[in-house]
Amino acid sequence: MPYPLQPTRQELWTKCSSMSADDQHPQATVRLIGFLSLSRSINTPDCVSQSVLTPLFRGDRDMPGLLLGDVFPDFEANTSTGKIKFHEFLGNSWGILFSHPRDFTPVCTTELASAARLSNEFKKRDVKMIALSIDSVEDHCSWSKDVMALHPEQAASPLPFPIIADDKRELSVLLGMLDPDELDKDGMPLTARCVFVIGPDKKLKLSILYPATTGRNFAEILRVIDSLQLTAKKKVATPVDWKPGDDVMVIPSLSDEEAKKLFPAGFNTKELPSGKNYLRYTPHP
Repeated sequence: MPYPLQPTRQELWTKCSSMSADDQHPQATVRLIGFLSLSRSINTPDCVSQSVLTPLFRGDRDMPGLLLGDVFPDFEANTSTGKIKFHEFLGNSWGILFSHPRDFTPVCTTELASAARLSNEFKKRDVKMIALSIDSVEDHCSWSKDVMALHPEQAASPLPFPIIADDKRELSVLLGMLDPDELDKDGMPLTARCVFVIGPDKKLKLSILYPATTGRNFAEILRVIDSLQLTAKKKVATPVDWKPGDDVMVIPSLSDEEAKKLFPAGFNTKELPSGKNYLRYTPHP
């Protein structure tokens, strides 16, 4: 039986937003998120949580979250290294923004330690790195020492990228990064383990979402960035388990004649039972 007087997603989101529109108190956004969390407990198919608290699902274009190809928001934020304007921070570089649930937690500490260890690899690819969680700047600065302590040879060095302090959860809501199944002691959602890769045109090129219980593989994220940067310049695609130097695939929209002109090294077409010649390999361009 349908829930009586069930609001639409847009009506519920508008109601939630207006609750805190004129309230400058730090708890305003927390109350908003609490209301959204409460909505999730009402088992209604049109509940706002389906598009707000489930990151990256977009039932309506004006709901929080991003789609591939969207221009990434140009926000201002306090970070562990000072205040930033995001597009200015990126400049003409690629960028990666990755969120974590909380500072001073085990999985998050190992993740950021791995990201720090690989920071020079990201730099070689002209990728600006920035992290985010709902903790304060003070917590970020203190926790960074724990993160760097996992690499004794670099323990005295500062964390090689800033961490955004989203203590009001404003960016987490805007970007659809909240995990409705992971709550803090007040029952408020924590940030999920999101990864956003942004191109020099400021558009979203990749989004990945992990639950709080699963740590990310930053070596894999580097591999994905290698693919994104290659395929942004060349009319190729990268197959399963591809790594730089491996053969790539000619994209299906290119005819054989066009492919011969674009790839002087030629390409190899694998014969298939269907008789269709779509599996075309060419050396790494």
